[in-house]
Amino acid sequence: MLEGGEPEPGIRALARAAGVSAMAPYRHFADKAALLAAVAARGFAMLRDALEEADGQGSDTERLVAQGLAYIAFALAHRALFRLMFFRRCDAADQPDAAAFAVLGRRVAAVTGGTMPEAALGCWAIVHGLATLALDTGVTIEVAQRRAILTHHVAGITPR
Repeated sequence: MLEGGEPEPGIRALARAAGVSAMAPYRHFADKAALLAAVAARGFAMLRDALEEADGQGSDTERLVAQGLAYIAFALAHRALFRLMFFRRCDAADQPDAAAFAVLGRRVAAVTGGTMPEAALGCWAIVHGLATLALDTGVTIEVAQRRAILTHHVAGITPR
């Protein structure tokens, strides 16, 4: 349903797409916001899995670049879900993106020797920026270009 282009579909449409009665979602979720939050949380779990898979092989710098490429690929493969994941502001106590960000943070700490705590936020900003440029402006950024951009950035945070 999300991939059909509706950034925030109605609860009746979601129920219809799931093949359940219009009232069935209310047995599991207090309201539409709770349902969408659950969908976004599932999206963050999928993103975390993609980042962990990308983090599987190579040097620390290669793994960090692979995570960045996986982040952008996830956004492009799950456009509406990705937008929903970042559409709503979350309470500080409930950060569904924390587990995905932790995967990135661990690898950045390995690359920087833990000397640049801000580097994780910078890496996230770069991949999120590249992903949203591709999604929202139609700018085509080829995989080779993405890799070059990420490799250049990672070289900049690697201690000499």
